[in-house]
Amino acid sequence: MDIVRTAIGLMSGTSMDGIDVALLRTDGRGFIERGPFLGVAYDGGFRERLKRALDLARPLTDRTARPDELREIELELTIRHADAVTAFLDKSGLGRGDIDVLGFHGQTVLHRPDDALTIQIGDGQLLAERSGIPVVYDMRANDMMHGGQGAPLVPAYHAALAGRFQKDGQAVCFVNIGGISNLTYIGADGRIAAFDSGPGNTLIDQWVEMQTGKTYDPGGEIAGRGQVMPDIAARYLGSPFFLGNIRRSLDRGDFKPLADGEASLEDGARTLAHVAAASIVKCASYLPDSPSVYIVCGGGRLNGTIMAEFANMAGKNGSRVMSAEEAGFDGDAMEAEAWAYLAVRSLEGLPLTYPGTTGVNQPVSGGVLAEPAR
Repeated sequence: MDIVRTAIGLMSGTSMDGIDVALLRTDGRGFIERGPFLGVAYDGGFRERLKRALDLARPLTDRTARPDELREIELELTIRHADAVTAFLDKSGLGRGDIDVLGFHGQTVLHRPDDALTIQIGDGQLLAERSGIPVVYDMRANDMMHGGQGAPLVPAYHAALAGRFQKDGQAVCFVNIGGISNLTYIGADGRIAAFDSGPGNTLIDQWVEMQTGKTYDPGGEIAGRGQVMPDIAARYLGSPFFLGNIRRSLDRGDFKPLADGEASLEDGARTLAHVAAASIVKCASYLPDSPSVYIVCGGGRLNGTIMAEFANMAGKNGSRVMSAEEAGFDGDAMEAEAWAYLAVRSLEGLPLTYPGTTGVNQPVSGGVLAEPAR
């Protein structure tokens, strides 16, 4: 009989806006019982520290290297995650003894799949000591050691959620629009394909922050007042990333931000929202088949301009677009839930990645287990 564990997933994504905390009861296979969710926002000062970490990591070639300042940021990040766990348990009326494992993503500060190099800061052992709960972390490295891109990792969870669509004979594609967007296709026959699909919110967030000091475009309202600038859109969509059918995972810095003065605030945001939607549709052409339905999670689903563009483009190909909530899920919690699910799979030695998701040469497990001192 498969063991059902209670896990908490902790996710800090490329948008660097905070920590998502979600609870899941699962056997790491087909049994999934979703629990509460908590979002813990970063203050502006710490967001700037995380941006600094990206600069500090850029020259690194050793994934374990932590120059002094980067180590300080890693320490602060880990403590914030421990505090987020405490806040989540308090709010949910749970104790540490109720949780079997934490799935800890950390913060990706460098991702160079062509060099088999990925760096996520976050001290798993320290988090285990501070929280008093076992921690599974560093889940990307083993995939890259076996020829994979180290991303995306969420598809294993998406596949577990896709059952009812498969029963209806539908091919479903989960779209996570975070800082970087990624796709997970699950065919009616169970075939899985997954890859990063291009810039999601990152370029928009960078542009809006540069122009206004705000960290994002709430609801896509700024973009909704602008017009698409075809030359700029074509420049992004003409990136070599979109050429050929060899998919690769992306780093936050792979697409350069708009330069100050290239567009008005509104036209820049509108153009980048168009790019976010068009990137998904462009990359979806490499899927095994056209999906019957796209299910959108991540912060980008709240950007009405991106969603309208995406629905219009996908509709021309006969596909329907719905938010995670319309499909019965929680679009804010899904990625953190995935990290809880992956932590349980790691404990069971089950694969986290597959040839069809990361390009790894065989299905592989991964992750490092850190136990608190007894």
